[in-house]
Amino acid sequence: MTTIGIFGGTFDPIHFGHLRTAFELLQALRLNEMRFMPAGTPPHRDTTVADAEQRLAMVKAATEGQPGFTVDDREIRREGLSYSVDTMRTLRADFPDHSLCLIVGMDAFLGLPKWHQWRELLELAHLVVAHRPGWRAPSMGPLGELLVDRGTGRINDLHEQRAGCIYIHAVTQLEISSTEVRKLIAMGRDPRYLMPDSVRAIIEQTGCYKSQPKR
Repeated sequence: MTTIGIFGGTFDPIHFGHLRTAFELLQALRLNEMRFMPAGTPPHRDTTVADAEQRLAMVKAATEGQPGFTVDDREIRREGLSYSVDTMRTLRADFPDHSLCLIVGMDAFLGLPKWHQWRELLELAHLVVAHRPGWRAPSMGPLGELLVDRGTGRINDLHEQRAGCIYIHAVTQLEISSTEVRKLIAMGRDPRYLMPDSVRAIIEQTGCYKSQPKR
């Protein structure tokens, strides 16, 4: 069975922290493909600083040339809020016979019960939780119960079933924050070595983070 990783985010901007996590999971989980999916209008935060086309261009530049990395612009093309469950429904319709693995960070996983129609996600895909140092998987409450019912330590389960499992995997954490990168650029400093040079070039050309609105 073909197994696809779904790596979503605002990517405002994409940086080596994102790319290293995606690369490690691509290899460790033996995924056929890691599909980067820039968010359109995310419901959980204010508007992005770089616009959708700029963020999409940066993701394409960052992933170019890496086998197994692909870019999916469906959230950017869709009007309205980008709920993960809606995105996964369209992916399941496009790939009815594939295993789909939705990648989330442990912090996002801990907030899962606040997501729109969150229980339906496991009917559509597996959840792969990228573990951050200092976070502990919940043992009680709805997520604790979910891990008892759906948790697995077998990578093969992700390949043998199309959806329904939760797999937690530790990844190298590069302490790079998109928010801090934007602040650094707004201060006139160079983001070299925090992201691919191709992304840095787009930021320089567009000036998208030169000055930021006050929050």
